[in-house]
Amino acid sequence: MDVARLTSSLIRIRSENPPGNTADVVAFITEFLNSIGVKSRVVAHPGGRENLITTGPDTRLLLCGHIDVVPSIPDDWTHDPHSGEIAGGYVWGRGATDMKGGCAALLAAYRDLVESGVEPKAQFAFVCDEETGGEHGIRSLLAQDLLKPCDCLIAEPTPAMSPAVGQKGLYRVNLSFRGRPGHSSLYPLVGKSAVMAAFDLIGYLREVHAHPFPPGEDLQPLVAQSARLFSETFGIEGGDNILTRVMFNPGRIEGGEKANIVAEQCRMELDVRVPWGCSLDALRRGIAEHAPDATIQETDVAEPSLTPPDARIVRTLCAEVERVYGAPAVPFLQWAASDAKYLRDKGFDVVEYGPGEIPTLHAVDERVSIEQLKRAVDVYRGVIRAYSG
Repeated sequence: MDVARLTSSLIRIRSENPPGNTADVVAFITEFLNSIGVKSRVVAHPGGRENLITTGPDTRLLLCGHIDVVPSIPDDWTHDPHSGEIAGGYVWGRGATDMKGGCAALLAAYRDLVESGVEPKAQFAFVCDEETGGEHGIRSLLAQDLLKPCDCLIAEPTPAMSPAVGQKGLYRVNLSFRGRPGHSSLYPLVGKSAVMAAFDLIGYLREVHAHPFPPGEDLQPLVAQSARLFSETFGIEGGDNILTRVMFNPGRIEGGEKANIVAEQCRMELDVRVPWGCSLDALRRGIAEHAPDATIQETDVAEPSLTPPDARIVRTLCAEVERVYGAPAVPFLQWAASDAKYLRDKGFDVVEYGPGEIPTLHAVDERVSIEQLKRAVDVYRGVIRAYSG
């Protein structure tokens, strides 16, 4: 089975998160690994949230990917998002870019080396819930001490010439605001609105966002490279602001009882991305001070993280990208977040590199080009071989 058909097969196996059931994907990968003589173990949680890790001596490299995908509504898609259709030089469907294409390329590269007589010194970890914070996925595997610190390659989608070596911090919280109800005709003289309290917090976050946090001298070249890459990838300006400012999104807000009652309650799901140079503790205190009547539940907290560009895994991957593409590789800093942050926190040197059409990530008509898949397999073969010599 070539890498395009392997990607298609993975896409056709449903694994939307929520609900997060990855049991069928894990069963497929287990069968694939069994066919090339690789032993694996399933680490399961309720609801079919299954992870797969391989076992073996002398592991020098962790190959990691998530097998859950975000939901999709098929109405506006050119090809059904669960069809895995191969057409026009692409494999189409939810997860093609994020990141079943990358997982398929890792598996294909490993299989190619085994069939050529190489004994890869690498371990797989395919996890179930990167899209919802990793509680049952990578965080669970690390908490159980099932993964030992080593160099790590995550097959997350990146630009073809640019591995990701760092990412902004993350502060994701649920806030429950409490107000004091009253008749709307007397507000604001009577009553205290929970909805307006949420609005006030958003005002504070706008003020925080307005102030850049200039990167240190060591990070300035990476920030500049990453800003250029952002503009090239998405066709919009502002990459430097994204990397040097606090970005925030009140992704979900609901509250109040009816129009003529001063709102007694309001709930907000808030996602904040933290740049280098910004104190996460100070940001937390600021949010708490500007939401004094709110209960704050932290759901995901991580400092900005970075793998040094001169780390072995970065140098090795860049050399392989340059070999395959015939041009210099340019590492960059991520504006989003992934499981890399948890692995770096536990002592792993992590780099992310994978195939995909990044503008289609989490979007309609998600797809991955077959040419990118093939080149990713070539890059991965080189990296695994370098760690297996």
